[in-house]
Amino acid sequence: MQLTWLDSNSWLIEMSNTRILLDPWLVGSLVFGNLKWLLEGKKKTSRPIPDNIDFILLSQGLEDHAHPPTLKVLDHNLPVVASVNAGKVCQDLGYTNITTLKHNESYIFNDKIQIDAIAGSPVGPGVIENGYILRDLVTGESIYYEPHGFHSPNLQKQESITTIITPLTNIKIPFLGSVIKGQETAVEVCRWLNPQYILSTAAGGDIDFDGLLVNLLKPDGTIERLRHLLKEANLFVNVIEPQPGEKIVITK
Repeated sequence: MQLTWLDSNSWLIEMSNTRILLDPWLVGSLVFGNLKWLLEGKKKTSRPIPDNIDFILLSQGLEDHAHPPTLKVLDHNLPVVASVNAGKVCQDLGYTNITTLKHNESYIFNDKIQIDAIAGSPVGPGVIENGYILRDLVTGESIYYEPHGFHSPNLQKQESITTIITPLTNIKIPFLGSVIKGQETAVEVCRWLNPQYILSTAAGGDIDFDGLLVNLLKPDGTIERLRHLLKEANLFVNVIEPQPGEKIVITK
C-alpha cells in the first residue's frame, strides 16, 4: 500500500493495483461559498493531477473535500464513491457513475477494495458526513480516514486497522471550540483500532490562507505531544507527518 499526501485533505491511495483519489483539491483556490473575504486558500506549488485514477472517493460535500474546480477538470466518466452531499455536487457537475453511501453502508470496487461508510464530521445542524474504512480484500491491509477528527464510538466494534489518516493536532475557534480534532481524539481512535501507523491530514503544508477566519483559527498541540500521549497510553503506533507530494509505503 502506498499513500501520497497531496496537501489539505487530498490523498492518492494505491491499494491492490487500484489508484484512489481521495477528497481532491488539485487546481485553483479553495473558497467556501464564494466568500473569499472569509477564507481563501492558495497552493504555493502546482502539482500535476495524478493519472490512471480508478475511482474518486469523497467524504463530504464541502468545498475542501468536493472541490468544484478540481472536479470540473477530472474525467466525468470516472467512478465516484461519495457521501450523499458530495454525490449531489458531482451529479450537478455531470458525473455519470456515482455511488453514494450513507453511514454503515458498504461498496466493493472491482472485487478488490471494500469501502465502509462510517459516521464522521458534523458540518451543520443535523448533518453528519462520512468517514471511511477501506479494506484491501487481496492483501488484508486497511485504512480508516476521517478528515476532521470526529470518530464514531461504533469504531470500537471494528477489527484492527493497518493505517489511520486523521488530524493529529487541534484547530480551535475562540468561544466555539475545536473545528478539527487531534491529540486526545487521535489517541482514543488508536486505542479503538490498534493501528500500526497514523498519518496526519487536514494540515496546510504548502498553502497560503487569507481571510477573516485565518486570524480566528488557533492551532493547538504538536506531533511530539501526540507521541508522548500515545506512549503514556501504552500504544505503540508509528506516527507519520507526511510532506506534500511524498509517497509513503505502508507495510503490514
